[in-house]
Amino acid sequence: MTQKVTLQIAGKDLILETGRIAKQANGSVFAQYAGSAVIATVCSSSEPLEGLNYVPLTVEYNEKYYAAGKIPGGFIKRESRPKDKEILVSRLIDRPMRPLFEKSFGREIQLIPTTLSTDQVNPPDILAIIASSAAVHISDIPFNGPIAGVRVCQVNGELIVNPTYEQIEKSTLEIVVAGTKDGITMVEGGANEVSEELMLEALGKAHAVIREFCTLQEKLRELAGKKKLPLVVPSYSLENADAIRKAGFSKLEKVCFLPTKHERHDGIKIVKTELETQYAAQLEDEKQKELFNVLFEDMQYEILRSAILDKGKRVDGRSLEDIRNITCEVNILPRTHGSALFTRGETQALVVTTLGTVFDEQVYDDIEGDKRENFMLHYNFPPYSVGEVGRTGTGRREIGHGNLARRSLEAMVPSKDDFPYTIRVVSEIMESNGSSSMASVCGGTLSMLHAGIPMKKPVAGIAMGLITEGKAGPDDRFAVLSDILGEEDHLGDMDFKVAGTKDGITGFQMDIKISGVSTEIMRKALDQAKRGRMHILSVMNQCIDKPAGQISEYAPKIVTLRIDVDKIGALIGPGGKNIKALCEQYSVKINTEDDGTVTIFGKNTKDAENAKIAVMGIASDPEVGRVYDGVVKRIMDFGAFVEILPGKEGLVHISKLSRQRIAQVTDVIKEGQQIPVKLLEIDKMGRLNLSYIDAIDPNGSDDKEARKDNRPNNRK
Repeated sequence: MTQKVTLQIAGKDLILETGRIAKQANGSVFAQYAGSAVIATVCSSSEPLEGLNYVPLTVEYNEKYYAAGKIPGGFIKRESRPKDKEILVSRLIDRPMRPLFEKSFGREIQLIPTTLSTDQVNPPDILAIIASSAAVHISDIPFNGPIAGVRVCQVNGELIVNPTYEQIEKSTLEIVVAGTKDGITMVEGGANEVSEELMLEALGKAHAVIREFCTLQEKLRELAGKKKLPLVVPSYSLENADAIRKAGFSKLEKVCFLPTKHERHDGIKIVKTELETQYAAQLEDEKQKELFNVLFEDMQYEILRSAILDKGKRVDGRSLEDIRNITCEVNILPRTHGSALFTRGETQALVVTTLGTVFDEQVYDDIEGDKRENFMLHYNFPPYSVGEVGRTGTGRREIGHGNLARRSLEAMVPSKDDFPYTIRVVSEIMESNGSSSMASVCGGTLSMLHAGIPMKKPVAGIAMGLITEGKAGPDDRFAVLSDILGEEDHLGDMDFKVAGTKDGITGFQMDIKISGVSTEIMRKALDQAKRGRMHILSVMNQCIDKPAGQISEYAPKIVTLRIDVDKIGALIGPGGKNIKALCEQYSVKINTEDDGTVTIFGKNTKDAENAKIAVMGIASDPEVGRVYDGVVKRIMDFGAFVEILPGKEGLVHISKLSRQRIAQVTDVIKEGQQIPVKLLEIDKMGRLNLSYIDAIDPNGSDDKEARKDNRPNNRK
């Protein structure tokens, strides 16, 4: 039986429907808003696994090209591997939902939201978040939701909920916020130097709408919700748990506060091995070993959190607000266009900038429409960065972290009009122990400045953490940590990354492991992050605080000019003949835009400038009295036809070839020769009459007497 609920948002109906499509899934919801529609389904495996200490959840958001009435570009005409955008939306759904599943459910969970229709006005990603939560909420899978997502933008000073693509394009702030009725659990977005106060205001506005979306899902569950499946109740417990805890707690407490990551790791491993040896007979049972591992991690969790809340002591000895030691270097690599090494504690990023041309732009073909980007940031996280053996490649983590770093820097990258290069920044993580994505932001700034890119302002980023007591209620203690380590991220309650300039926020990402955070916590975290960001910027500025005086000698040389739109055809020529000839003659590439912008890309400045002169010649009408460097195209008995501009030829009469009498044209010039000629006149029929520069006096005036006897009707 079909059940449906409706909520009006911004004058349009948001519809959630179940019972008509994909009825064999554990839960399915068809969501529609204006012309965009998403079907979200969730299924779980049939048998639970006891003792599972993680949530085996996979989210596979996908977009069908037919949703926008398109056929995929390229040779393969069906949707294939996930695009970066689909992976990023999958992460937007996964991150707020994962903490709300019970580990003790013990079954694999697969969530597949699919965009079936898009009006290319209203983004379907928010619809996918809501539909995904609703599908799980009405299903028989235990879930401490619902959650909902909303996008908030600032356009012309006004905060807008659920903006259109057009409004997003014009915005100075764009964030996607997800959460429960109780609080915000995830934020992702970018901005153009917005204040902390505006960010808090946007989060507050978003949460008010999230509550409405959650209420709508609860109404749908009342109509069509299934009885929840049981959780796996452990049928066994860890033997000698108190004795193991007593034997290991004090030893573990000492090694958890050793100075470096590897010292702590090795010390913890020694303590664990000692306990495993002491209770070897008991731990031969696989289930007992699993429970032992859980107890051991619980002890670390308790030690770290109590030390922070009770003593203000962190595992590496820092206070709550201290930033680890930072070093910055540029000019690391000899042949790259820009390079920098940013090191903060045990996190290190080698960041390289490459300058390219318009032909190197990233081209996207998706349901939103084709688009191009001239700024890219790619993030790589090899296994050696954490001292491990593993597979290399680009996974969801790399794409997500790279996107955050890109958005954080994007607002400060110069416009294409101001700097007509394609920019690719690659961050290679050399070491990692806490927020390599923010290290990529800092290293990216240094690398781009070293490459000579005129950034509007330097950008730095910092990762914040949170330790709470109880459920982070108004009376519970909490501590906000600056520049968190990997252990503090893993065992803490929040991973909160903020990037920006000295004047405001440009990038923002937050993941919460508890039900939500209060405004007080958010305000403190933002204020503390700002102080940390200012400190990092001051260290970076000591290394490099403005663009290098010139770009690398190995970078392409780019010259930009603007011609009349009606001259573009003349520049290109029939079948591209003229523009191809120029590219070949000057060893350049030339790109034209519909607005008359012409961009010339050369391997050196001389070639690019010479090509510019040639383009300007084509784009301008021939001028009487002007001297041109022409090429002899055809020789006739009565003179020679000389091309002064691509596609524009004029006649140099034999009488205008020399101040002396000549018998034939070839006595003076040959076909293919480049000669200087002056345009004497343009006759009534538009024909160009030229004179060889040797046939006129040094001042450029016509020497009539010298040519008098050369006239055909005076020949003897």
